[in-house]
Amino acid sequence: MSQVVKRTDVPVEQRWKLEDLFPNQQAWDTEYKVVKEALQQISEFQGKLNKPAAIKQCFELEDKISVHMERLYVYANMKHHEDTAEPTYQALSDKAKKLSVESGEALSFISPEILSLSDDELQKLVSHPELSFYKRTLTEMIREKQHILSKSEEALLAQVGNLSQAPSTIFSMLNNADLKFPKVKNEHGEEIELTQGRYIQFLESRNREVRKNAFKTMYDTYSKNKNTIGATLSANISKDIFYSKVRKYPSALEASLYGDNINKEVYTNLIDTIHESLPLMHRYMELRKKLLKVDELHMYDLFAPLVDEYKMDITYEQAQGMVKESLKPLGQDYLNILQEGFDKHWIDIYENEGKRSGAYSWGAYGTHPYVLLNHKDNLNSMFTLTHEMGHAIHSYLSDENQEYRYAQYTIFLAEVASTLNEALLMDYMLKKSTDPKEKMYLLTYYMDQFRTTVFRQTMFAEFEKITHEKAEQGEALTPQELSKIYYDLNLKYYGKDMVVDQDIEIEWARIPHFYNSFYVYKYATGFSAATSFAKQILEEGQPAVDRYLGFLKSGGSDYSINILQRAGVDMSTPEPIKQAMDVFKSLLDQMEQLTK
Repeated sequence: MSQVVKRTDVPVEQRWKLEDLFPNQQAWDTEYKVVKEALQQISEFQGKLNKPAAIKQCFELEDKISVHMERLYVYANMKHHEDTAEPTYQALSDKAKKLSVESGEALSFISPEILSLSDDELQKLVSHPELSFYKRTLTEMIREKQHILSKSEEALLAQVGNLSQAPSTIFSMLNNADLKFPKVKNEHGEEIELTQGRYIQFLESRNREVRKNAFKTMYDTYSKNKNTIGATLSANISKDIFYSKVRKYPSALEASLYGDNINKEVYTNLIDTIHESLPLMHRYMELRKKLLKVDELHMYDLFAPLVDEYKMDITYEQAQGMVKESLKPLGQDYLNILQEGFDKHWIDIYENEGKRSGAYSWGAYGTHPYVLLNHKDNLNSMFTLTHEMGHAIHSYLSDENQEYRYAQYTIFLAEVASTLNEALLMDYMLKKSTDPKEKMYLLTYYMDQFRTTVFRQTMFAEFEKITHEKAEQGEALTPQELSKIYYDLNLKYYGKDMVVDQDIEIEWARIPHFYNSFYVYKYATGFSAATSFAKQILEEGQPAVDRYLGFLKSGGSDYSINILQRAGVDMSTPEPIKQAMDVFKSLLDQMEQLTK
């Protein structure tokens, strides 16, 4: 599709069918009233949550409110995303957000009130037959109890909540609004303003001078602001330590892992196992240097294309076909759901004027999931399609097999199903490919997924661990100290074949994820778990498929680590990361073979 069309001109067959959620605006308005009334009713339970019958009724009403609220919120926002400039749905989205805040406030008394009961009374509730369905909810509340403070202290912490957002908000304003980058020349010698969005495009240029200039310009700009950004990041780390101390956790890292009930070893295993595998990364850098035919490999060469101009044109229909073929190892039941998604308008396919950028899978309990795409006829878009359908089918199977309360899976598990689909698509394409150029193109694409999602995110995770530990020991995190830690990590991760340019030491200053502390490791663990699943499915067949489908059906019915463990991926050991590294090694072997 060459030009961007107006939303009203998008053919019905290319749109998602939101009527499956609400047939019309009137139905949405009616459900809105239902939530408003239920919020009045929930307040009647206040002060009465000490008997099993009352707790059960309260939980039931809480679930009813949450299900309806989710439906209202998801529909309003997806309508808004179809055309963000359309005022009707801007207003509807705002209305849904306000109701969401209101319902959050109305339900906030439930946990503290139940937890104000004595330990003895709580244990009786857990084993009470009337509350058997809510056993997991109550057990989880008790697990959290030791870190919940008195009512007045909790109220005080809630008021501090806005202040605690300050480092992240200030960084975001500086990074997205106030920082201005100079112009740099592109391949055609045209002066173009450097932006965050264009930076990677410049680094993917075939012209080395263009890459180098963009790289230097980017980090020069951050360097000039290092004191401000250093203070912001340091404040964010202090905030993490404040909360972990106040809530009586041994460390900021353990505080962040506690919600998912994940052991510190999962985090440290990841870092240790990647350290052991760094020789593979160094080998990949050596190969990159050879393929680029350069005397020295620099940091600005990391995204440079390794294959002479190779373009893959893949229409949406072709992408659907290839995705379906590649997912055959998962069996007919899985393929049937995929086909239903294709046929029954789960997907909003192409870009239109005002449509939200990017891609996602979203939905509400009780209705099939939806996928938003902005499809272009290329390899990347095909991988996006299989990725988002992985999320969608995970949600579909969780919702089909779990009650609402236990259907939602954690972020720790979220990227597994989507990345597994990508791994199977890549395996299918590599096996099918006969053109050495195409094969090299695909291998490079996949190797860089490993580099950016496993190695790079683990390096980020290690940076967070070191900086928080230093701050916890009372050391000052000056911009110079942050830069030294970051530079040394780059030396370690990239090895002797990489000239680690001094400019890279300031890269920590442009990573927004550092304001959502100890989050990035989940990208690396999710990718590793998915790669491990793919390896088992391709090698073992049906038994592994059955375990994997069991994982997809589990939703959030147990702790993430247990759900994965039952399916044959034990993230409390280094094994899945080692399996992912085995796959990385075999890709590297294939690349080296092709370059002989």
